Amino acid sequence: MALVFDLDGTLVDSVYHHVLAWNEALSEAGIDLAVWRIHRRIGMSGGLFTRALWRETGGTLDPDRLDEIQAKHAEKYKMRSHLVRPLPGARELLRFLTEIGEPWAIATSGRLETAGPVLKLLGVPEGVPIVTRDQVPYAKPDPDLFLEAARQLGIDCKDAMVVGDSVWDLLAARRARSLGIGLLSGGYGLNELERAGAYRVYEDPADLLRHLDEVGVRTKKLLPF
Repeated sequence: MALVFDLDGTLVDSVYHHVLAWNEALSEAGIDLAVWRIHRRIGMSGGLFTRALWRETGGTLDPDRLDEIQAKHAEKYKMRSHLVRPLPGARELLRFLTEIGEPWAIATSGRLETAGPVLKLLGVPEGVPIVTRDQVPYAKPDPDLFLEAARQLGIDCKDAMVVGDSVWDLLAARRARSLGIGLLSGGYGLNELERAGAYRVYEDPADLLRHLDEVGVRTKKLLPF
């Protein structure tokens, strides 16, 4: 068994930084959308995200325009990335899993350009698989990120548990045939995450750490809480 973690909203408190960055990028492209509509799409790949939001306005988007908006989002997000912090318990959870020899990986819809700086905050040990959008044909809600993470861990995806904060994480987990664990730290509600396929839902990484035995992580080492 292994755990595969989403990044934004799951391990780092960055969802709303992304929301505001997308809001600015879309606004500069002449797309006027309320921030709550943007939040509901966070977790998708950037390309699918912008197409979905543009469709809501009744517009069309050519590839060059799409690339321009995604590049602008990356620029706006990097201006805020110094404000991003690990979610409560994230570093402790990952450190504990490493200490007990439980395999884990991180798989994010973000590209390394935006994910790289915040990954450093988590103190990820050398050798832990990090899968970004740059490495796969499609991002969430397609299963490619989680399938690649499982491949790098040397396991079948059905032997992995995916931890995520959005319905897109959990949909991708189901398509990869993995068990899904939901966290409330990205802004989605309990019922939404359960309907999307989460078999357990916790508040944040700290809450998951306190309940690792409930998700099948067996250890003789006492949990650090």
